[in-house]
Amino acid sequence: MSARARRNASTWSPTRSSQPTQNLQRKRGRSRAETRPRRDDPRPTSHDYVVNRIPGHPPESPRPSAAVAEAASALAAAGVEPARTEAELLVAHVLGVSRAALALAGPLDPAQVARLRELVARRRRREPLQHLLGSAAFRYLELSVGPGVFVPRPETELLAGWGVAQARAVRPATGPVLVVDLCSGSGAIALAVAGEVRRARVIAVERSAAALTWLRRNAAARARAGDPPIEVVAGDVADPKLLAELSGRVDVLLCNPPYVPEGTAVAPEVAGYDPAEAVFGGPDGLAVIRHVVTRAVRLLRPGGVLGIEHDDTHGAAVPDLLRADGRFTDVADHRDLAGRPRFTTARRDGADPGADHTRGTAGHRAWQTGSS
Repeated sequence: MSARARRNASTWSPTRSSQPTQNLQRKRGRSRAETRPRRDDPRPTSHDYVVNRIPGHPPESPRPSAAVAEAASALAAAGVEPARTEAELLVAHVLGVSRAALALAGPLDPAQVARLRELVARRRRREPLQHLLGSAAFRYLELSVGPGVFVPRPETELLAGWGVAQARAVRPATGPVLVVDLCSGSGAIALAVAGEVRRARVIAVERSAAALTWLRRNAAARARAGDPPIEVVAGDVADPKLLAELSGRVDVLLCNPPYVPEGTAVAPEVAGYDPAEAVFGGPDGLAVIRHVVTRAVRLLRPGGVLGIEHDDTHGAAVPDLLRADGRFTDVADHRDLAGRPRFTTARRDGADPGADHTRGTAGHRAWQTGSS
């Protein structure tokens, strides 16, 4: 029996026979009453093939549109939004196609239906969508994510984009542009910069052993895909000796640190699945950021630039930290697409942004940076 026959079959299965059609298509002159089977007539009609199904049992092989509708309804009932979008992503994942190709995909087989229902049940329990898919989109990348690593957020793409623009603006007399990504997590910022500024030397620093596993996996995958390889360093931003060999040489320093104040209510996906050490930044949310500012003072060359993502309540606090240090200029805060304060940027004092710069160590030739 074909898939369509299985979907449309009644609660019983007639034998393969033309008898029903012959009985219904005899003489045109016969009345409708004569041609309509009696109520107790066991012969099937077209109504039987289209309507009658076992109550509560959907078709074994639903079309993607029907699977999406069912999944979206279940997700919406659990408070997951945007339910329709997430349902489409889950159905596409189960079918092994892109979301854009769903309309052209064939029906789900029983194993795929079972897999989809399992994923929907897990999402209803607020397991992150990215964990279910096994990846998170970030700018032009698809990054592997899962338990033990912070899922990169769309708003962080703004900081990464700013870092890309800054790295492109640097005009070194020799050698690559030097970019450091602290608290790198999955490697989202570092890998975005490496892929979009191919002449850059990018170093990603992360202290969590679990996150380092994901970071190295993503770095290897992007290298296989043809992006310039990045350097992965196991290290803690609180360590005064971190990257000591690069003191005074870094052109662009970026960081998306843990910054949520302790005790802040967060979404179930964050509370249950994102590592707490990647989310919370001490009582005021600034504990790690203070270390980042200290490291930036030592690592950045004169005229080098710094970008730090922060909580939307820190639109004044982080700029104030940089100004109070006294060794940064051009301090500015930037808003995300929702209009909320999202990241702060500054330039390491010590030279005119348009002038030649040495990297702070003997034997390095002069560098120039364009206006940013």
